[in-house]
Amino acid sequence: MDKPTHLIEFETMLLGRHLQPSAPRSRRGGGHLDRSAYTLLSRIRMEGPMSIGQLSEAFGLDASTLNRQTAAMLRGGLVERIPDPDGGIARKFRITDEGERNLEAERTENIRGLDRVMAEWTPDEVAGFAAYLKRLNSDIENLDGRPWPRP
Repeated sequence: MDKPTHLIEFETMLLGRHLQPSAPRSRRGGGHLDRSAYTLLSRIRMEGPMSIGQLSEAFGLDASTLNRQTAAMLRGGLVERIPDPDGGIARKFRITDEGERNLEAERTENIRGLDRVMAEWTPDEVAGFAAYLKRLNSDIENLDGRPWPRP
């Protein structure tokens, strides 16, 4: 583990473990969206209603995987299927008020947790880490050809 990329791989693996939504609720503060719902809802919130085809293109996932994930979100009342607002033939998924509430509650809890973890960091350290993390994600997305829309 002497190369910096080896250390980055190891640390991002651990980061993924710490961010796993399957962590016990007592440690997580009661959030209840799984990772796929959290990610899909976040994308739909940013881009507006999306079809299975658009989600497939955005995430690089096959339609059967997305059908399972969106079916679970439909059952949970997090999204609803609507006709394409632009007049296309594919129906689209739109986040519901319940989905918005759940997503915002989960995001608030995640941010609260990050604030606790980085309580001893200086504002410059937090901003620097955010900038490097954004750069890492952006470079990965650009290599993959699937950039994530950012506010």
